[in-house]
Amino acid sequence: MPQQYRVSLTAAERRDLSAITRRGNHPARTISRARALLLTDRRLADAEVATALGVHARTIQRLRRRACEVGVRAALEDRPRPGGTPKLDGPQEAMLVALACSDPPTGRSHWTMQLLAERLVELEVVESISDETVRRTLKKTSSSPGANSSGVFRR
Repeated sequence: MPQQYRVSLTAAERRDLSAITRRGNHPARTISRARALLLTDRRLADAEVATALGVHARTIQRLRRRACEVGVRAALEDRPRPGGTPKLDGPQEAMLVALACSDPPTGRSHWTMQLLAERLVELEVVESISDETVRRTLKKTSSSPGANSSGVFRR
C-alpha cells in the first residue's frame, strides 16, 4: 500500500533527531518517536519500523501523518490530554489539611473522610465534595499528625 504521508527530513532535523536518540535526557516516548522518524526518512515500510521499535504499524502511520501535518518537532511531543479540573485549589487544600489536623468534632475521637467532606461543605469552602476526593487530597500531602497514618487519624 503506498504511503500517503512521506517524511522527508532536512539535514538539521536529522541531526536534531539523532542527538535526541543519543542523549538519554529525553522522555522515552520522545526518543522512540525520534527513532521512528529517522527510520521512516530512510523509506522503510511501516511494518519494518514498527517491528524494529516494538510498536504497532498504525502508531508509525499516525506519527508520519502528524510529522507531515504539524511538523517534526510537534510530532515528538505528546498532545495535551483531556482531564477534569481539580476539585480543590491550593487554598482549599490548605483548609482541608488544617481541618484534618484540628480537633475532631465533639463526640468523635477522630476525623473521618466523610466528616471532613461534610465540614468543607458546611464551611462553604466547596459547594460539594466526595470523601474519596478528600482521601486522595490528604494522601498526596506530607502533613500527617501521626508518623505512619493517612493524615487524618491521631495516635
